[in-house]
Amino acid sequence: MNVVEFAEYLVKSIVKEEDLVKVSEFQADEDVTILEILVPESDMGRVIGKNGKTSMAIRTLIQAFAAVKNLPKVKINIDSF
Repeated sequence: MNVVEFAEYLVKSIVKEEDLVKVSEFQADEDVTILEILVPESDMGRVIGKNGKTSMAIRTLIQAFAAVKNLPKVKINIDSF
């Protein structure tokens, strides 16, 4: 399982409209990877959580997964469409 599949798994387990979740990976630098997570506007509240706690937990889990797999640093952007 790579970091994109892991991020998709995490976010899809939270939202109601799983089919609309999209995760894209971009290389910013040699040692930085950017993950862009797109969720429907109706599910944005679930992903952010109260005071941003859910989104911080998602970021922490993805960064821990990357560290365990010896991947470069991962930055996560969560947005809606």
